[in-house]
Amino acid sequence: MSRRHSLYARPLLAAAATVTVLAGTAAAAPADFPPDRYSATAALDDTYYQHAVGKTGAELKAALHTIISNQTKLSYSQVWNALKATDEDPANSSNVVLLYTGRSQSKNDNGGNVGQWNREHVWAKSHGDFGTATGPGTDIHHLRPTDVQVNSTRGNKDFDNGGGELSSAPGNFTDSDSFEPRDEVKGDVARMILYMAVRYEGGDSFADLEPNDQVNNGSAPKMGRLSVLKQWSRQDPPDTFEKRRNDVIFEQFQHNRNPFVDHPEWVGAIW
Repeated sequence: MSRRHSLYARPLLAAAATVTVLAGTAAAAPADFPPDRYSATAALDDTYYQHAVGKTGAELKAALHTIISNQTKLSYSQVWNALKATDEDPANSSNVVLLYTGRSQSKNDNGGNVGQWNREHVWAKSHGDFGTATGPGTDIHHLRPTDVQVNSTRGNKDFDNGGGELSSAPGNFTDSDSFEPRDEVKGDVARMILYMAVRYEGGDSFADLEPNDQVNNGSAPKMGRLSVLKQWSRQDPPDTFEKRRNDVIFEQFQHNRNPFVDHPEWVGAIW
């Protein structure tokens, strides 16, 4: 199988690495880091993440699991309206932005027909066989609006670099066993996958979801390729759209957060 070397090699942005602030410790915002964002993250460290700050490895993962498992769960039908808020186009409040194509499309043009948008499970629902069950099947931290045909092309493939470019979604590549999203959302995809691995640890009557460093995972509760996902997370730090999405989910819907959007450095601290 042919593999395309990713040309995606943007330099890491120092401003994108959220700085951990220990409870009760004052610190100035790093250069080029938006002061309001720094203050917001520092406040979260003093409250929401207070039992995770300072930990690494398995201890950090366990602490984050406990924190983010406290959430409001949605039904699969409620996901439609939730995505209209979480993925709203900042330039057009009547539209959502589709994950893989980047296309702005009417919120009301959702469904299962060609040209419409539907609900993509970024952690493929067959990987762990959770379907659309309330829990992992309806967790909007990894559910995104996508073009119906592109969603079908991605199917339940693992994520990796390589393949042929999709004519219907330039910048996305696929082959027989993997899917590579466009550069602008590579980090988003990685952080969604790793959120799922921390949130679903075998409780709640669902499988223990874990990333691994392979593809062709099939129905196993695994998703790859971890080394590539870690690379994507470093190369594509959280942007304003992803941060806003995390805030909307927390404030309006599930009331839990994706910790890797707030603290992208925690990816390397765990894996």
